[in-house]
Amino acid sequence: MFKIGIDVGGTNTDAVLLRHGGMIASCKTATTADVEQGVCRAIAELLRIGDVPVEAVSALMIGTTQFTNAFIERRSLSRIGVIRIGAPATTAIPPLYDWPEDLIAVVGRQTAIVGGGYEFDGSEIGTLDERAVAEAARAFRRAGIGAVAISCCFAPVNAAMEVRAAEIVRGEMPEARVSLSSAFGRIGLIDRENAAAMNASLAALAERVVGSFRKAIARIGLGCPFYISQNDGTLMSADDVEARPVLTFASGPTNSMRGAAFLSGVADAIIVDIGGTTTDVGCLVGGFPRESAVAVDIGGVRTNFRMPDLVSVGVGGGSIVDRGASAGARMVGPRSVGFELSSRALVFGGDVLTATDIAVAAGAADIGDASRLAGLPAGLVERALDDLHRQAETAIDRMRTNRRDIPVILVGGGSILISRALNGTPDVRRPPNYDVANAVGAAIAEVSGEVDGYFSYEGDGRQAVLDRARDRACAEAVASGADPATVRIVDIEEVPIGYMPGGVVRLRIKAVGSLAEPAVAQSDARAPQPA
Repeated sequence: MFKIGIDVGGTNTDAVLLRHGGMIASCKTATTADVEQGVCRAIAELLRIGDVPVEAVSALMIGTTQFTNAFIERRSLSRIGVIRIGAPATTAIPPLYDWPEDLIAVVGRQTAIVGGGYEFDGSEIGTLDERAVAEAARAFRRAGIGAVAISCCFAPVNAAMEVRAAEIVRGEMPEARVSLSSAFGRIGLIDRENAAAMNASLAALAERVVGSFRKAIARIGLGCPFYISQNDGTLMSADDVEARPVLTFASGPTNSMRGAAFLSGVADAIIVDIGGTTTDVGCLVGGFPRESAVAVDIGGVRTNFRMPDLVSVGVGGGSIVDRGASAGARMVGPRSVGFELSSRALVFGGDVLTATDIAVAAGAADIGDASRLAGLPAGLVERALDDLHRQAETAIDRMRTNRRDIPVILVGGGSILISRALNGTPDVRRPPNYDVANAVGAAIAEVSGEVDGYFSYEGDGRQAVLDRARDRACAEAVASGADPATVRIVDIEEVPIGYMPGGVVRLRIKAVGSLAEPAVAQSDARAPQPA
């Protein structure tokens, strides 16, 4: 049976067809405003190239930047209401306090802080003020709000008040899309609340995008289940994405990193993914992206949910070259022609000098009409090349955590820009099919299960607690669709909590496994629900 991986980017939609771990075919099509049409076109073209009938496809995996782009660009977002459970302890800083004003103009500032919440040890600050929750919900309804985020002090320790508040909100607003902070972030209240609010603003868009994917799959005649990649390099069911679209943030670079690991056969490496506008540099550890250990800023909003550890710089194939830059100054980027590269770059008949033109002039790429670059001064090309490589070297150095030499893997269509040795990096590789690494990463993505919480070692002891937590993580992966025979633990984080009694530690254990092959083709395009 065959698997299809698709990455729906801002400019191109890449698609690959895999069988038994080998690539059968790949293609690139232009991303369209109509997601359904673009996905249909990519799948149809891929099956035509691979000469494979739709009945032979056992699974479809999709990666998308739709939600990230929508939030950053402030488009297609819903107006939201935010309820925080934590009065009077948390009233000094209201919800959405530090959100950019242009974002507030779109999502609104309808918030409420109600009594309740927990201390760090799970004991109550106070009982949940259910009447205040109901009043807030009624106010949201009168304001025409259909998406609500609910946060609570130390909800990751105990989510009971959030769950009860959600029940009250749905009683007052039956059609409301409700996001609970305990499903996204970690201990910090403000950052976790921000993640839930971001998710709420994307809820309606998620239903439309996932609905478009379902229609495209049905239209093309695929009867297999489909999944969407999330930002830790694993898969979510379509229904889960409708509920938690924010977990797809940064899944594009993550897919490229996972694809780079697959294409190169290297599990520990620094990955340099060069696109049309930006270069994303990340670190693979055991074949998965290293997660950021600090809060991450997305579109001007600080969050603390899991995100890959990335360094991004404004250099890509469409980056504009500043001919008048002084010696030693930045010459390439961050301004870019973006998706207009194929019409505005010199080699394609345009009038803008881009990084792609520099690569062609240097003999590193053979695309377009090189004769149009005949008048470029050799010194200009050399200075631009120096700047390109210097920026890449700086980003790579920022990603290193020690002096150990590890391979650097170049992927993405823009990786043709790197044509020289990189200082401090003796082992640089560009694997076959590097330009569709993102779609490959989606196609090979596995299913995960995670345990993230607080546990006491008193009583049963450390090993027994760890074993139970491992078993829970593995069971979560299997319930999400992983083949039990392939499930394994890939990450364990154990942090003692000194201020809590009873030998308490925070454990985060992640299990992954290969997607189980369906026994029979599904009768519709919806992904199977977790058990």
